[in-house]
Amino acid sequence: MSGGGNLDLRYPIGGLFVALGLILTGYGIATSGNTAMYARSTALNVNLWWGLVMLAFGGLFIAMAMRAARRATRD
Repeated sequence: MSGGGNLDLRYPIGGLFVALGLILTGYGIATSGNTAMYARSTALNVNLWWGLVMLAFGGLFIAMAMRAARRATRD
């Protein structure tokens, strides 16, 4: 068996969520002055808020993967 047994899928999944969260947050910041765009969502900047949620979720996945790796090396 190759060294793939040590692969924790939380790293790439967390990285994907962080990358998409950065893109969505940036788009939300760039379009924050466009009130017509967010009229259907009762003037709530959905792109900004969901981008921040995705950033937090991706950061949580990466933190859990780092914690698991730290525990594996300690034992």
